[in-house]
Amino acid sequence: MTDQTMTIRQMCEEFEVTPRTLRFYEAKELLFPKREGQKRLYGKRDRARLKLILRGKRFGFSLEEIRQLLDLYYMDDSQETQLRETYVLAQKHLEGMEAQRAELDEAIAELKAQMDWGAARLAKLEPKRAVAV
Repeated sequence: MTDQTMTIRQMCEEFEVTPRTLRFYEAKELLFPKREGQKRLYGKRDRARLKLILRGKRFGFSLEEIRQLLDLYYMDDSQETQLRETYVLAQKHLEGMEAQRAELDEAIAELKAQMDWGAARLAKLEPKRAVAV
């Protein structure tokens, strides 16, 4: 399906999204399907944009950030500006993700320590309970 258009149903199946998601991205001017009456037809450009949108969302980019990066594609500089801006934004997001991971690792270690303490406490209480029964 590289040069052919896809219907909304085909796009949903291909990218595992809902029709509502595609219509939302269209309303946000991230996708621009052709219209044949009520029918939306998505071309190669829309498929490429949707792939980038979904990847950007996975990496924590906002829809506005994604839109700005997609708009840089048309700057007539062999995508240099788009690549440069994407790299800078990705670096910021990576730093944020790494900070979140560090916080999560710390919380996991703390929870495990509390669970170990609780398990040890329960182990001390169980012999007393067995004697009392």
